[in-house]
Amino acid sequence: MASTEIAVHAQLLDCLQANLAVLADRHHGSGTHLALGAALRFRPTAGTGELPTVEPSLADHLTDAGRFLGLLVKAQWQHVTPVRLADLSSRHGELYVVADAHDLPWTPYYGQLHLEHSFLVGSGPDGAMITDAYRNLTPWGNAVPGRWEVDWAELPTADHVVALTPTATVPSATPVVDMADPDHYLDAYARHADRVAALRQLTLETWLLVRSRRLHAGFLARSGTPATGEVEEHLRGWDQLAEQAYLAARRVERGRREPAGLLGRLGQALAADREVFACGTSPGQMRDTVAGIVAAALGTRTERVLAEPELTLLPGFDSMRLVAVVARLEDRLGVEFDPDDLLPENLHHLDGLCRLAAGSIGAMGEAA
Repeated sequence: MASTEIAVHAQLLDCLQANLAVLADRHHGSGTHLALGAALRFRPTAGTGELPTVEPSLADHLTDAGRFLGLLVKAQWQHVTPVRLADLSSRHGELYVVADAHDLPWTPYYGQLHLEHSFLVGSGPDGAMITDAYRNLTPWGNAVPGRWEVDWAELPTADHVVALTPTATVPSATPVVDMADPDHYLDAYARHADRVAALRQLTLETWLLVRSRRLHAGFLARSGTPATGEVEEHLRGWDQLAEQAYLAARRVERGRREPAGLLGRLGQALAADREVFACGTSPGQMRDTVAGIVAAALGTRTERVLAEPELTLLPGFDSMRLVAVVARLEDRLGVEFDPDDLLPENLHHLDGLCRLAAGSIGAMGEAA
């Protein structure tokens, strides 16, 4: 097997995003995959274990692929044997596959660790042509982006197989900050009786959070808002936090005392996310963000809204569309407007909506 370099920002992506990124750039152009960073999220779910997790599900990733990358699910299958996978590939072309990394011979996790892992597979001249853009350092060696040809029989039964089709154009992506209150999440990790299990999981959690924050910064830079010194310092703090979580887990695994302050630092980093990243880093970015959300609700272009900020003059603007504008702003920005602020002078002009959004984001930051 031989590997070759793949031109996506693999160091910013998790193992399910990485190969959606390859498809996005292939169909819509280099750098398209950075739109996966448009939404900066902290929305823990119950997951499948005892601890809450920020790890997105496959369904979440496929939703983001449609929303941000212009990749729609054409068909999908579960529990697909290698023989059937070969047949599906011959009929549908290259497929997106999720399987257990423990059974994938080109990964360092082979025979070592059970976890969901994605790859692309097509029919090669002598077997299955694998593309895997994932990059990571592991205790068993480095995962490096590459392409390999393997015998179909070397592949395990796949958990999920998805045929994706590109849209005609890439959807317009605007930055979104969607942050839940972290108190329950932090408390669950603080109170969990099995400290080894808690810190092992927290190592994964901080790793995912670091990558998603760096991906968001990458999206902002591609959208015209390069990282400021404040953003770079914040990201370095996230890197240090992930390193501290890893060291804490290894220390406790050896029977040593757990370092103090880790969860407090995590809470501080999450609170700082909203301040550092809220709708970009400038009033201009905020204006572009709100204009993009308004445009989507009105079925027009962002440029049209920016050129005519008096929204009542835009075609299609009426009371029903105004309700849709408010709902989209709250959903996309992760805020809840004060009902007393929902006045015509705040809602009929782009600048009023920007002030309303900025004030709500600031109030959430103070409450956190």
